[in-house]
Amino acid sequence: MKFRPLLLTLALLPLFACARSDAQADARPVAATGAAVAGAAATAVAAGDPRVALAAKIPGATPEDLRATPVAGVYELTHGADISYVSADGKFLFSGDMYQIADNGSFPNLSENRRRELRLKLVNAVPESQMLVFGQPSAKHTLTVFTDVDCIWCRRLHSQINDYNKAGIRVRYLFFPRTGPDTESWEKAEQVWCSADRKQALTRAKLGEVLTAKACAGTPVAVQYALGQELGVNGTPGLVLETGELVPGYLPAAQLRAYLDDPIGHPIR
Repeated sequence: MKFRPLLLTLALLPLFACARSDAQADARPVAATGAAVAGAAATAVAAGDPRVALAAKIPGATPEDLRATPVAGVYELTHGADISYVSADGKFLFSGDMYQIADNGSFPNLSENRRRELRLKLVNAVPESQMLVFGQPSAKHTLTVFTDVDCIWCRRLHSQINDYNKAGIRVRYLFFPRTGPDTESWEKAEQVWCSADRKQALTRAKLGEVLTAKACAGTPVAVQYALGQELGVNGTPGLVLETGELVPGYLPAAQLRAYLDDPIGHPIR
C-alpha cells in the first residue's frame, strides 16, 4: 500500500496556515460540545443494545458515541469529529485510521469518510445567522472557514473575498481565535460580532484597524472555537468543504474552485 504520497500531501497542507499556539493546542473546549452545538437530542438507545454496557466502561462516553464497524468485535468511538476504536469487551482502545482493502485494489479510508460526515453534521447545525457570510446563496460552492482576525493567511484569503465570490464560492466564516480565550485576537473577534455592521467590521479588523465596538452579550465566539476544536481545526484558516473535508490553510480562489469541481483531477498540492 502506497501511503507515503498521501502522508507527504497531508504534511504540506499546513504550510499556508497560521498555527495554534502550543498553549492552546491541547486545550479542552471552552464552551458547548459538538452535540450541544448541533442542538439535537441524542437518539434513544434500547436497553439491550450492547453499546450501553460498552459505554459504561469508557469514561465520558455515551452509547450514542459508539457504532459498529465492518470489523467484528470492534466499535467506532467518536467525540466531535475525532475517531478512535474500542474492542467490544471494552478492554482495548486504539487510534489510527481504518482502511478497507477493496476488490479493485484501492484502499478507501473509512475513518476519514466518517470524519467528513461528522464535520458536515456539526457545521451545518450552526445557523447562518451565527456566521458572517460573503457571497450569494446561488453560488455553486459553499465554503465554511474557521478564521482568526490576526492570522496573516486569513487576512490574505479575506483580501481576495471578491475573487472567491466571482469564482462561484460562497464563504461562511466561523470564529477561531487560535490564541484562545482572554487574548487580543479573541477580543477582536467579539468586537467584530458586537459591531453594527459585522461584515464591514471583519474586513476592517483584518486590515488592522482598531474597532471600538463595546462588548455585548451572546457572542458565538466561544461556541465556534469549541466547535473548531472538536472538528480538529489546529490552524487558520481552516477550510471545511462541502464534502466535509478539512483543508488547513489558504488556497487561491482559482485553485480552490478547480479542486471543488474535480478533486481527483486537480489535487490541492
